[in-house]
Amino acid sequence: MRFETYTEQIISWPTEGRHILAQSDETSVVVYQAYRPSIADQAVAHQRFGGDFSFSRMSWIKPNFLWMMFRCGWAAKEGQERVLAITLKRSFFEGLLLAAVPSGFHGSCFDSKEAWQLAIQDSEVRLQWDPDHDPFGAPVARRAIQLGLRGDTLAEFATDAVLRVEDMTAFVHAQRANVEGGCGRLLLPRERVYVPGQAAARRVGLDTRPSSQNL
Repeated sequence: MRFETYTEQIISWPTEGRHILAQSDETSVVVYQAYRPSIADQAVAHQRFGGDFSFSRMSWIKPNFLWMMFRCGWAAKEGQERVLAITLKRSFFEGLLLAAVPSGFHGSCFDSKEAWQLAIQDSEVRLQWDPDHDPFGAPVARRAIQLGLRGDTLAEFATDAVLRVEDMTAFVHAQRANVEGGCGRLLLPRERVYVPGQAAARRVGLDTRPSSQNL
């Protein structure tokens, strides 16, 4: 994992629009999930998911660290006490974007509501754009992506698509104290705007217009 201060990173992030913020390279993309200890311990030990991990329900992944912190309350919420960074094959992540179907018809790439309804019934990848959040949990104008996985796609995510599973919980606890101290020393995984292939960008409705930044 690569890290950088929040104050250094925020100047390069778009302030509005739909953008994927992630730590990535030519072969991998990092996503986050928060679990209860039994699931996290098994995943870290075996570098894949199993044990108490449920393959029968939809599981949501988030490439944006601060969105994950908002969702799990900096690892303080019950059942989300352990935060994992899961490094996935970039080819798998791109495939998720290409297969994703939005949770709602409005603003989707489908020509009719009927076509969207059929797609969402069959798809194993659900897409949501939610307000991103600052370190204090306040919403910002920029949107953050999360992807819900089920079926064979979830099974692949949990096993063959995984390159590495890291327990970030101690880091999360340390940085929560830095948030409470005013964010001047807040350290985060280094994230930049992730640029997928054109077909994937169209599929998920990425904002490709020039956007304002804190420059």
